[in-house]
Amino acid sequence: MQEFSFTMPYRVRVADINYGGHVANSAILNIFQDGRIGYLAALGPYSELDLGGCGIILPEAHVYFRAEIFLGQELQIGVRCPEIGKSSFQLDYRIERDSVLTAEGSTPVICFDYQKRRPVRIPASFREALCAFEGI
Repeated sequence: MQEFSFTMPYRVRVADINYGGHVANSAILNIFQDGRIGYLAALGPYSELDLGGCGIILPEAHVYFRAEIFLGQELQIGVRCPEIGKSSFQLDYRIERDSVLTAEGSTPVICFDYQKRRPVRIPASFREALCAFEGI
């Protein structure tokens, strides 16, 4: 996880498990979201609803499953931002169990004004915090 600027622990919950006895596909997106929330908070007073003047939307998500994950297992979620645009940025995610890759993926993140219902530029304060955190 050295290439990830942010990591946090996560314990697999009953709600994450599907009828196959392992973590459900949909739960991986929820785990990504938990990581994203932690990542934004690590940058400063930011959340999915407030990046310093706007919220975010995710138009798509990419998930790659590498190994099964089971109830009660301790995971590490890694999040990083490899790319920043004018009104969007990308987040990459990595989920490991005992340093073994179990799932990975990415989401484009678009800055969005929920009152005007349209994309907006990344707020300057958030861009500065993001660049400083990522060293870019």
